[in-house]
Amino acid sequence: MNPKELTVIEHVEELRSRLVVTAFFFVLALIGSFFLTEPIIKYIQNSPEAAQFTLNAFTPTDPLAVFLKVMFLVAFILTSPMLLYQLWSFITPGLLETERKATLKYIPYSFILFLVGLSFAYFVLFPYVMHFMMNLSNNLEIQQTIGINEFFSFLLTLTLPFGIIFQLPVVTLFLARIGILNPTLMVKFRKYSYFVLFVLAAILAPPDFISNLIVAIPLFILYELSIVISKIGYKKFLQAEEQRQREEQEVAQQIQVEALLAEQRRQMEEMNK
Repeated sequence: MNPKELTVIEHVEELRSRLVVTAFFFVLALIGSFFLTEPIIKYIQNSPEAAQFTLNAFTPTDPLAVFLKVMFLVAFILTSPMLLYQLWSFITPGLLETERKATLKYIPYSFILFLVGLSFAYFVLFPYVMHFMMNLSNNLEIQQTIGINEFFSFLLTLTLPFGIIFQLPVVTLFLARIGILNPTLMVKFRKYSYFVLFVLAAILAPPDFISNLIVAIPLFILYELSIVISKIGYKKFLQAEEQRQREEQEVAQQIQVEALLAEQRRQMEEMNK
């Protein structure tokens, strides 16, 4: 059966099977991340941002909670390429063959950009945020007692959104490649997009102008990069559409020619009777 002709129930069944496959790989990734979690936690604990104070466990379950949070995050990162592949496999039956091959290439780039976003947040933004918070505490003469669960929760809350935000170029390229997103609109609404990105930076970063710039400037660069990339993707979409229309015209002309030949044969057969 043609994938485009699947019923709603069959689509749901296909989605369920792909989720089962992804869940299976996630379980395998959990097993692998179990051995990676302790070194990662110790590495973060020995970082300059964490080494300046003692991380406390306020409840007996805090160490376990931290371990599970980091383990699930590592498992999610390891599983993300498979998740993206299953998502690609689910939505591509409605695309042309050239579009399927093109969009499959996005998966490695998406994974790399996710890691780049996490790295930017951890190595650039997080140290500045911690420095800002500690200076604020000192100025207010507040002695901070940091819980290890709260520390890692704050770290994950700060870094994970940037892994997602850094997917912007891949998302725009994909949408432009299938003709949903026109890069002209991105250029037209650039100033409004910049305003939204700056508000987002103010939400994610501490409330001072320098930290807002530290976050906003990479977001602006990502947006401009997305415009350039989407133009390339949209150009390829237009070329694919032109090729598809030419092929449809050729098929239509061939059908007309075959119909005329069939009519001529029929007329000749009638004349020969």
